[in-house]
Amino acid sequence: MDKLMKVIKERRSIRNFTKDEVSQESLDIILEAVKWTPSWTNCQCWEVVVVKNQDLKEKLQKAMARGNPATKAIVEVPVVLALCAKLGVSGYYKKKASTKFGDWFMFDIGMASQNICLAAHKLGLGTVVVGLFDHNSAKECLNLPEGYELVVLIPTGHPAKTPSAPKRREINDFTHSDTF
Repeated sequence: MDKLMKVIKERRSIRNFTKDEVSQESLDIILEAVKWTPSWTNCQCWEVVVVKNQDLKEKLQKAMARGNPATKAIVEVPVVLALCAKLGVSGYYKKKASTKFGDWFMFDIGMASQNICLAAHKLGLGTVVVGLFDHNSAKECLNLPEGYELVVLIPTGHPAKTPSAPKRREINDFTHSDTF
């Protein structure tokens, strides 16, 4: 358990990367971590577009929201992982939304994103989960078919520098017994 907590505690959002390539072996391990992500009824609603093409990364960069601190990272890294979700599957039973929150894909993609980030960190790589961009424009760049949404972009590469840990809330500041 100590090894797991070490990886969780030491992982950071990296926005500055070196030009060093990410090996196919490392990429395979990261994608294996996605494969084993839990999901609603094991629907595995995710699709991952592995973007290495520089021209395509430049198009994705144009979709970044103004002021997004990860904008430079999109073109700086050797790999951008685009996590997409199949709609109408996660959170559905007999083709009807089963929860108050409807489509559950954001939860499943969130868990897949965490698996990617932790696996990458364990491999000595850095990541940042990017959600602030023009999703429709980026979705078009990636040629997503109808019925799928682009949820996040995860630039993945070797960190140029690793920031220190941000301040965290104490456990007793967010824990409630029996009722809020």
